Amino acid sequence: MKKILACFCLSIVLMAASAVPVYAQQVTPKTPATAVLKTQKAVDDSAATDRPAADSAMLVQDDSSVQNDASEVAEDKSFHQLLKSKFIEGNAGFMSLVALALVIGLAFCIERIIYLSLSEINAKKFMADLDDKLMAGDIEGAKTMCRETRGPVASICYQGLLRVGESIDNIERSVVSYGTVQSANLEKGCSWITLFIAMAPSLGFLGTVIGMVMAFDQIQTAGDISPTIVASGMKVALITTIFGIIVALVLQIFYNYILSKIDHVTSQMEESAISLLDSVMKYKLKK
Repeated sequence: MKKILACFCLSIVLMAASAVPVYAQQVTPKTPATAVLKTQKAVDDSAATDRPAADSAMLVQDDSSVQNDASEVAEDKSFHQLLKSKFIEGNAGFMSLVALALVIGLAFCIERIIYLSLSEINAKKFMADLDDKLMAGDIEGAKTMCRETRGPVASICYQGLLRVGESIDNIERSVVSYGTVQSANLEKGCSWITLFIAMAPSLGFLGTVIGMVMAFDQIQTAGDISPTIVASGMKVALITTIFGIIVALVLQIFYNYILSKIDHVTSQMEESAISLLDSVMKYKLKK
């Protein structure tokens, strides 16, 4: 019995001794483990709260980078390059014809604008000086002034002064006839401008029809109506039409400007002719 009791006590002591380290491992680090858990939780919470801000910052940076790339692409592709690419896409054959119509039409327009600009003078001052010479009886001086002055106004005045010794009806007839010739010279080349104004959209429409034919040929070859197949022919058709209309509009603007200058010079010629006849009449009466 004593041996059994001693063994029992010894086993209890051994169990207690073995339980102390385990209890020490489980109980003594309780406070640090809790602190570690709280610290880890705080770190996770802060990371969770900071993650949307970081994501939004990354999104803003991505958007800004995309915008910068788009702006760089837009800057790299200038208007000249865009026009060149559209010119090639619109079938270079027909686009070349439209461009040729633009170049030749602009050449006629520029020539007329230069000619009309050189034909314009200060008609009122010129006629006042001419009247002073006629009142002074200096016919040769008046003729010299007309010869040295450019433009149709001086030309018709010179034609009238050549017949200053004849009747006023002959002078008027000579001035009117030569004024008609000068008016025809002012309008020289305008018919070609109107031709290219009508030709440019016609070439564009011709390209439209041919583009439609190309689209139907591609559909027939493929045996299927696909948006990709139709779009290629339609794109050629629309681009040629757009460029043809733009060329016609540009030439029409120049043509209207030329007509306005022709009307201005013609009105100067008519006023100068009337002033010349009045001056010649006063000269004859004075003489």
